Amino acid sequence: MASVALRSVTVGFTMPDFMTNLQRSKAMSAVRGTETNIEKILRSHLHRKGFRFRKNVKELPGRPDIVLPKHRCVIFVNGCFWHHHEACKRSKLPATRREFWSKKIEDNVTRDQRHIKELADDGWQVLTVWECELTDPKTQDKVIDKIIAKLENSRRQ
Repeated sequence: MASVALRSVTVGFTMPDFMTNLQRSKAMSAVRGTETNIEKILRSHLHRKGFRFRKNVKELPGRPDIVLPKHRCVIFVNGCFWHHHEACKRSKLPATRREFWSKKIEDNVTRDQRHIKELADDGWQVLTVWECELTDPKTQDKVIDKIIAKLENSRRQ
């Protein structure tokens, strides 16, 4: 029988990780940066309403999730934890390695602000949609309707 070495994780004390290195690697590789379900939900609604867009345009600052060139509008679909959605329960920092996570999230927020400013300076309308707004059925339709209304208003201008 083959033995499996488990890593140790420090969380105030040393505790064995319940996953092997291979299992942990597979789990982490499954975390999506693009093509998330919430992005797909929003894109599907936009497409059904007749909006055409490009995805993850590398040439624009921040590589926006959805770009509507005709409307000169970009949409970022942000995860509440990674982009620190204030007053959202999903943006709570982990209890372990708080300094690491605090700096990482702070750097993300600073980078987001810089990208938004660069895009706005270039004449783009920048919209941000949060994960919690699209995963909560109570707010999902309202948020999508607001986005569509903004885009339709820009169509008329």
